[in-house]
Amino acid sequence: MLKGLSLFSSAGIAEMNLYKCGIDILLANELLPIRCQVHKFWHPKAKVLCGDITSPNVKEDIIQQSLACGIDFILATPPCQGASLIGKNKNNEEMLNDSRNYLIFSAFDIIDSIKPKVVVIENVARFLDIKFPYKSSMENLESILRDKYGFLYDIDVSVYNAADYGIPQNRLRAIIVLCKDGYKFSHPKKNLKQITVKEAIGDLPILEAGQKSNIKNHYAREHSAKHVLWMKHTPTGKSAVENTEFYPQKDDGTKLKCYSASYKRIDWDKPAPTITMRNDAISSQSNVHPGRLLEDGTYSDARVLTLRELFILSSINPDIDIPKFATDIQIRHMIGEAVPPKLMEVVCKNIKKVEN
Repeated sequence: MLKGLSLFSSAGIAEMNLYKCGIDILLANELLPIRCQVHKFWHPKAKVLCGDITSPNVKEDIIQQSLACGIDFILATPPCQGASLIGKNKNNEEMLNDSRNYLIFSAFDIIDSIKPKVVVIENVARFLDIKFPYKSSMENLESILRDKYGFLYDIDVSVYNAADYGIPQNRLRAIIVLCKDGYKFSHPKKNLKQITVKEAIGDLPILEAGQKSNIKNHYAREHSAKHVLWMKHTPTGKSAVENTEFYPQKDDGTKLKCYSASYKRIDWDKPAPTITMRNDAISSQSNVHPGRLLEDGTYSDARVLTLRELFILSSINPDIDIPKFATDIQIRHMIGEAVPPKLMEVVCKNIKKVEN
């Protein structure tokens, strides 16, 4: 087994399946206390070092405890919001002004000190496009990694769509694998067929806003009456913005200015769109259940997805226990920011020890 350290671990969703790959996550570091607590709940055997990785004391603690544990695998999943396409940063200058995009350099400090056998770095695909100031020039992450570590590691830089690997969600992720001599990485094969939303969650019963079921983690959030009305008149795969009558509007009837993905139902016959941190809001990016046409001409399930549906579409065990100390919104944010654990599993299963 490789002994693992997870950096920027949040609640530990990314590493949920790594035990299947011969990787035992012993240590994790996360900034936010609530996420540290959820990580401890879901990974009781791992030690969570809660604190700011940019703090010299915290960083040194991570290094010393990693050396004491014999850590030889590092998973680094720095926050992606600073480089996300739906975020506020639209160009390289704006991305460079976002301190979150520099957190990867703190991970480099830890890699330099521990010198693990294998490193896996994950982020949004756009993260590969950022050019950082490096050695008196501007370089992207791949160039920096090859300059810093090319003499010590074989380095693979690739972009994956989760939907190509048995996950019913379109989610592009950049995953970088660094392997020392003694380990090798090969690209996983894509699945021949993608899994649709209908195949993944179509067997779950209808739930309207505020309703509960007797199925674990399958309960619907409350929504405002006007949001429910607009969505009841919105067909599968469409946005309420397109409606001729029941469209998003102000109290005086003036039509709201919205993005085309706002107030939008998901399509049954495709993988889900990327699940975002705002998966709690009907008004946000393609968050509404696909719905089923009813006899009165309206559509059922005028609501965002339940936690169970989100878990399934993100390749998380839908029967997982949810800690009572975490709110629905907090869990939803953790799901929306996480790489699907099955994608990380598919990649890491292709990291093999070289037999002499």
